[in-house]
Amino acid sequence: MSCVHYKFYSKLDYNTVTFDGLHITLSELKKQIMTRERLKATDCDLQITNAQTREEYTDEKAHIPKHSSVIVRRIPIGGVKPAGRTFIVDRSDSAVVGSSRPTDSSPSMSLAQLAKTPNLVDANASEEDKIKAMISQSIHDYDPIHYSKRGVGPPPAHYTCYRCGKAGHYIRQCPMLMIQDKSEEAPKQVRISKGIPQSFMVKAEPGTKGAMLTSTGEYAIPAIDAEAYAQGKKERPPFVPQDQPSSEDDADPIPDELLCPICNDLMVDAVVIPCCGNSYCDDCEFFGLITTQDKLFPGLNAFINILGVTKDSYWDQSNVNTNNPEINIGVKDTRDGKISFFVVREK
Repeated sequence: MSCVHYKFYSKLDYNTVTFDGLHITLSELKKQIMTRERLKATDCDLQITNAQTREEYTDEKAHIPKHSSVIVRRIPIGGVKPAGRTFIVDRSDSAVVGSSRPTDSSPSMSLAQLAKTPNLVDANASEEDKIKAMISQSIHDYDPIHYSKRGVGPPPAHYTCYRCGKAGHYIRQCPMLMIQDKSEEAPKQVRISKGIPQSFMVKAEPGTKGAMLTSTGEYAIPAIDAEAYAQGKKERPPFVPQDQPSSEDDADPIPDELLCPICNDLMVDAVVIPCCGNSYCDDCEFFGLITTQDKLFPGLNAFINILGVTKDSYWDQSNVNTNNPEINIGVKDTRDGKISFFVVREK
């Protein structure tokens, strides 16, 4: 099996094309290279050059020996175009020979016209103007008008200034801003009624407050707005105190059985006094036993009067005096074996 080594001009490594025989034709080599490199014959052509002798193969039927090394270049179909044209210049009269450009006797173009001319080579202008036009065209895409915010440059034809109602300028460049006389008012913009049914509109005059232009060309105002404008705003008389809104709603009354007889509020940590059977708050019971100014704890005196007994017959002698000599703490054993705790004041 014979082979030919090839590589593209821009690559470093060689690839191999195999064939049968002692040599391969140029057309067959191009065909195999295009198939291997996945190139299309309609896009480009290949230029084959011998890597050792630098000989270019031009004949499609030329034979390339086996084990040869070639360099491949991609060229346009039809061959490589010439680098450029050669013009012969006569120094005596500075006439250009071989040039295809005719002599133009028309007046030279201005710089503004050159800036809009795509082909500056054939333009009738001086070299300095062409250079200036070329610089202007190169930076035209980077002009601030292409990437600045809205309101820069000439406005579109349909734009109307909202301040003066005229076209030709944006609202920021409105001439009304330069007027020092504040008495001159700008014309009011006419509002258009959109999305409001005709049944909700009331016909009005053009100068009516809140009037809008309908699709029929008539002025109308929403019925709700017309009623509000008719009533007007109700001003509050001066120096009239404002009503203080109630911060909290009236709460439901507390049942009597849940009220503490001492603080007259909802009982917290309710405890039952064994002597009278009444319920009190835990804190009210403790501070009531110590700091009360009555002769007895609230409810205890009435309980003793109902029974018709005295203090000496109701409590035994195992009383323990506190720091206050007028207050005694008594412990009583009931019939069911429970121990009752009482604090009373001596009469």
